[in-house]
Amino acid sequence: MSSVGDPRPYPALRVLSVSNQKGGVGKTTTAINLGTALAAVGEKVLILDLDPQGNASTGLGVARGQRRTTAYDIIVGGKAISDAAVKTLLPGLEIVPSDPDLSGVELELAAAQRRSFRLRDALEAMRAQPGGSPYTYVLIDCPPSLNLLTVNAMAAADAVLVPLQCEFFALEGLTQLMRTVELVRGNLNPSLEIQGVVLTMYDRRNSLSDQVAKDVRAHFGDKVYDTVIPRNVRVSEAPSFGKPVLVYDLKCTGSQAYLKLAREVVGRERLRRAQPA
Repeated sequence: MSSVGDPRPYPALRVLSVSNQKGGVGKTTTAINLGTALAAVGEKVLILDLDPQGNASTGLGVARGQRRTTAYDIIVGGKAISDAAVKTLLPGLEIVPSDPDLSGVELELAAAQRRSFRLRDALEAMRAQPGGSPYTYVLIDCPPSLNLLTVNAMAAADAVLVPLQCEFFALEGLTQLMRTVELVRGNLNPSLEIQGVVLTMYDRRNSLSDQVAKDVRAHFGDKVYDTVIPRNVRVSEAPSFGKPVLVYDLKCTGSQAYLKLAREVVGRERLRRAQPA
């Protein structure tokens, strides 16, 4: 393992924390549908549902009765990720489901050793198993707040992927998130970086969406993905059927946008890995 302060090499497994401290920005929707799209283009993907609400689990059709071993058991009970991963409708995509008990993790681990590194330890154990990780991407769906779960996600991640809604207060919420990333980088995970910013809920009929997109691109430059996720009713409908939108309606504009985003994520990652260490 690299010493503290040295950037970790980019391994076959890439762990991305899908994070935004502001709710309602399309975070879980992005985790579900980007994960599905990555699997559709040939990647092996695990979504790790760290939100006590469990919306990612529900949106991928994992019923409550199927959630026998969960993210709670990994973080509090020390269970292996392989014990909790559940297959989904799509080959190549699995999920570690959520549990409402995750809401009490902060108190339960108040005096625990390595409380901020529980998830990282589990992922490192998975990487170290014979044959290495069975996945090429892990997407961690974080709760919309800064708590021990989000800290665990960022301490475990190689990078943060930020869904950003095209609306007035978007940049304000993004500033708060960047402060959190800097704190985690300074204290827990010196190699943490921003993988990219995904503009979500873009409405071409709304001049505000266009202005927010321009402001974000001016501020973050090429960290902002070229792909923009539009407002699309099929994307909103899909979770109520327990399906990602690519399974619910492959041809809709939302599905096509997430497929394009997946190709962009993979393309950027290949460029990154090709760069000299």
